[in-house]
This record gives sequence, C-alpha cells and structure tokens, in this order.
Amino acid sequence: MHLRRSALPDPVRARLRLVPGERVLAHADAVEGTLVATTRALHLPDGHAAPWERIDRARWSDTGLSFVEEGVGTRAFGVERPGRLAETVYERVTATIVVSRHVPLTGDPGGRGLTVVARRPPGGSDITWRVHVDEGVDPDDPRVADHAARALAALREQTGV
Repeated sequence: MHLRRSALPDPVRARLRLVPGERVLAHADAVEGTLVATTRALHLPDGHAAPWERIDRARWSDTGLSFVEEGVGTRAFGVERPGRLAETVYERVTATIVVSRHVPLTGDPGGRGLTVVARRPPGGSDITWRVHVDEGVDPDDPRVADHAARALAALREQTGV
C-alpha cells in the first residue's frame, strides 16, 4: 500500500510567510480556512502564525482544534478530518517543553496549585519560564506569587536550566 501526502494548495502556500528554513509538515482544512503546521509555527487561516512555544492546552475534539496562545487567548477551528495535523500539533507543542512540574499549594485540600514550565522555540536555545495557576487559584494572591517564585527557583536549581 502506498500512502501519499496531499499537496498544499497553491493559494494556501502563497499566503504563508515562511522564514528561511521553515518547512511545511502538515495541513488540514478547517471551516475557517486551511491550518498549516510548519517547523516553526501553526499558521492560521487569518495569516497569523502561532509559534509552537506559545501554544498551551491544545485540544482536539469531534468538532476540531482549540488552543490557548499566550498573549492572544483561546482560538478554535472546526476541523472534520485533521489527518496528520493532529499528531503534528501534539508533537510540535510537546517538543518545546523542556520541563514542566505541578506544584500544589501548601494546605490546599484539593491539591490545587501552579505549574512551572520551561519552553524553548524549535531549534532555539533561549528558554522562557512560565507559571500557570490552576483554576480556582487567585494569581493576585501574594502567597501564590511567593510560592511560584520559590517553586521556580527550586526547579531551576534541580534541572540546571
């Protein structure tokens, strides 16, 4: 059996603003237009390229793809047949995570806390640290900020990152 990739349509390729060395890995039609995964980013139908290291909580469902892009918010696209795009999104987002650790808040009976994450862009060496608080945790609480700072310092020391 011979499997053949479907070619990226010329009009879609023409709208992409690829940087030198960036390659197309997969694509899928969405209700909103074509989504294109490259080595650097997920290119959206509106022309925006969401860098892999800025995509959080990417989820596939029966209706399509949704994700949170840091600094932009939640994005959702209706995709009936994701094909290789689903696997590619998972792989590319996961590959940017250097380390991720959930740290429960002291005394929280539900185990709520925060997650400390170190990420880097594909092929890059610059690491960005982020802290995500669990639902129900007040990010403006000074105790949470103190806990996050201590957790970040401990994780950086443990990992050498």
